[in-house]
Amino acid sequence: MTLRAYVLAVGLAALPTTAVASDFVRLTDRDDLFGWEAVGRVDLAGTGFCTGVLIATNLVLTAAHCLYDAKDQLLPPEAIRFRAGLRDGVAVAERQAARVVSAKGYNPKASISNERVRNDVGLIELAQPILSTTAAPFLLHEAPRTGDRVSVVSYGRGRDAALSWQRDCGLVWDYQDLYGFDCSITFGTSGAPVFYKDGRRARILSLISGGPVEEGEFTAAWGMELPTIVEQLKRDLRALPTAASPGARFESVGTLRGVGKTRNVGGAKFSTVGGS
Repeated sequence: MTLRAYVLAVGLAALPTTAVASDFVRLTDRDDLFGWEAVGRVDLAGTGFCTGVLIATNLVLTAAHCLYDAKDQLLPPEAIRFRAGLRDGVAVAERQAARVVSAKGYNPKASISNERVRNDVGLIELAQPILSTTAAPFLLHEAPRTGDRVSVVSYGRGRDAALSWQRDCGLVWDYQDLYGFDCSITFGTSGAPVFYKDGRRARILSLISGGPVEEGEFTAAWGMELPTIVEQLKRDLRALPTAASPGARFESVGTLRGVGKTRNVGGAKFSTVGGS
């Protein structure tokens, strides 16, 4: 059964529409950002941005589809920069990528399907770590249950200059390592962490991969189970050749003043800077 067929079978086409902008808290001030510094913008030179999150001082988790160019080739590390806690042009830390991997089961040329969403996970190794006292990495959550309340911290179209926090949405279904959320997503939200909180510090339950679109708007969000695939990505990263010192200059997209074109990547989309 395909993901789309499953969604229709369980009636998720009738899910509530995405939340309105008032449901978001803009993390503008340093005090607002406290505790969320490890979430940042993954700037992709010449193509746009996604959202990413630190899971170690030198490792950023994001959606795999963010890491491919228009020719479905994995972007070189020098084209990727992570800007932790970016708000209005100021980041708590910025680092160049050193090595990049995507899940072996991810096919950038494939159309939307269970397998594509399940494997839509990428890992970026930074050229230099970010101190945990500056941006403390998040752990993964391993025991989700349908009905759990979650939150999403992300960048997106129209809110690309600072993180936005949707404080409350829900895990509405899970099926063979796939999750469905009624969280609000938009272009640029790809790779954003979905957080679960049980009284301790929030943990990462999933990443935003994409979702069904009606009349140009996302009506739900899809994600994947993470623990097993993340462990494999770490092994794949260790198997790569040692990264050379970054030498190529990164042409940063800077603080975006508006979102231009969007590129469709097998059903999941991310934002690009205007005119690119």
